Amino acid sequence: MVAYTVRHLPAVAGVQITASHNPPSDNGYKVFLDGGMQIISPTDREIEAALTRAPHADEIPRAAVQTGGLRQVYGYLERAARVRRTTGSVRIALTPLHGVGGEYALDALALAGFDDVHVVEEQFNPDPDFPTVSFPNPEEPGAVDALLALADDVDAEIAIALDPDADRCAVGIPGPDGWRMLTGDETGWLLGDYILSQLEPGPVSEAALVASTVVSSRMLASIAAAHGAQHAETLTGFKWLARAQTPGNTLVYAYEEAIGHCVDPASVRDKDGISAAILAADLVAALRDQGRTLLDALDDLAKVHGVHVTGAHTRHVDDAAAAMDRLRAAPPAELAGIAVTVEDLLQRDGQQHTDALIFTGRDGDTSVRVVVRPSGTEPKLKSYTEVRCAPTDDLNTARAHAQKLSQDLADTAARW
Repeated sequence: MVAYTVRHLPAVAGVQITASHNPPSDNGYKVFLDGGMQIISPTDREIEAALTRAPHADEIPRAAVQTGGLRQVYGYLERAARVRRTTGSVRIALTPLHGVGGEYALDALALAGFDDVHVVEEQFNPDPDFPTVSFPNPEEPGAVDALLALADDVDAEIAIALDPDADRCAVGIPGPDGWRMLTGDETGWLLGDYILSQLEPGPVSEAALVASTVVSSRMLASIAAAHGAQHAETLTGFKWLARAQTPGNTLVYAYEEAIGHCVDPASVRDKDGISAAILAADLVAALRDQGRTLLDALDDLAKVHGVHVTGAHTRHVDDAAAAMDRLRAAPPAELAGIAVTVEDLLQRDGQQHTDALIFTGRDGDTSVRVVVRPSGTEPKLKSYTEVRCAPTDDLNTARAHAQKLSQDLADTAARW
């Protein structure tokens, strides 16, 4: 909502006070500039330097403040509702995980025509203590148990979890073995393909740009090519994804594997869980009209672009920088029995320069990719794995093979 407001006032800057999905003690603030985009260097360093020179708060001259908060909220909700493309009701199970998004999500969904929404009551009201979950991140095991139980009880068609500041959206779906959460990549494939499929063929689709991060799946690039659109890869974080647009292209969608989605860049140039939730529910409605489900749509994508299995893994280390140095000095020649080459992103220029290594390899129709980078805040190494098997109609066999190979890659990364 801050990103929307900065863009549409327009404002010089915006500040959001948030701990996101972290404990309240991690409260900090995000700064938005440049048309509602998060700051990048050197602005961050300039702000930090200014803070050291700032006087005490009671010494700063005050100016008259104009408030128009409700007007901006309504504008945001109406714009979020407009991402919907179909009509018809969808039964939705929803949790904001004790965060701020519950009422806003219900209002936006209602404006979009979704009024059959069932909420996890014990998680609906904002509560900084997050009493029903150990860690209020929809990606964490156990965080969405209550949501999936509710979805099963009410026979929902889709389950939606927002993180506490509502900028990320996790999607759950029913299947033959019960409910499961989609990965951020799976949701990214579905929403990216859906958005591109709605564009007019020709100059509009050819100028369309979708973007994903270096640690996200490669399938979105293949989806873009199939639609005659463009794809850009950026460093991790929406401060980079928001700047993916280049002259001659129009950014229409961006995502990162950590369940962050930007489905309406013309309005909100940042990840936004509420508009992503509306578009995901809309896709369910569109597919249902065709007698299909999100699982069917994932199968269709796999048959065209190959089976992709992705994973994110974290390993605690004494010294992350030293661990990266060791990998650079003696990179593995193979991973899970497949010969690999390595690219050091410290050798890239400009906005592609970062502390990360990318290992890639191929064995016949199967390719593997592992991105390794240090955590920016903790002594951890993070590894992002992806296995791709060539397009096939035998999806079960391909997925079993890819899952086994993905686990082998994760086991190898755990020893680094």
